[in-house]
Amino acid sequence: MTPKRTAQRAPAVAVAPEREPQRPPVEAIRAAAFAQFAERGYPVVTVRDIMKACGLTQGALYNHFRSKDELLHDIIASTQGELERLCQQAVAGAGDDPAAQLAAFVRVYVVRHCRLRVEALVANREIGWLSGERVADIRRSRRAIRDILVGVLTRGTEHGAFDPPRVDGRSDLKAIAMALLDQCTHVSMWYGPGGMLSEEQMAKLYADMALRAVGARAK
Repeated sequence: MTPKRTAQRAPAVAVAPEREPQRPPVEAIRAAAFAQFAERGYPVVTVRDIMKACGLTQGALYNHFRSKDELLHDIIASTQGELERLCQQAVAGAGDDPAAQLAAFVRVYVVRHCRLRVEALVANREIGWLSGERVADIRRSRRAIRDILVGVLTRGTEHGAFDPPRVDGRSDLKAIAMALLDQCTHVSMWYGPGGMLSEEQMAKLYADMALRAVGARAK
């Protein structure tokens, strides 16, 4: 009688856990710089601190940036430039209605400041450490964003869609734009995930407040 064969199980193969894709060195440096500058402040943080935080050698930084000052300029300019692009895109995609343009502008601005709170903190707090030459293009971008908003307010006022506040019979739309921008920017100082409102809900709230602030006409 032929003896029965016992079924042989294949040996278990250990499956290595999937690794998260590794950031390119320049992106790792930027992320570490944002985190270090936000937590400790630009003057205190050294190049060694940044490179240790992202697991790279000091020499790796100088492959991409000539100095800590250049790195600070790069990370602020990059986040500022993206914000300008998003604001332009939001207004352009909102059609011809100034109220829709204002709401779209505020929503994209607030969502970004809720989502990228560390970047906003560094950009607004540490910009003063940059030299005049390095800070010029960042200020230009900030003026461009302000002017996008002033343009929306001007069109809305001229077309009768907005009835903004007046002082001595006149409306200073640039001052109103700056007040709205300050309000939207400072959401990054206190907003945190897990609260009553999501990022999108917070953005809608701020858009509604902006429309009320400029006296948007009910339809």
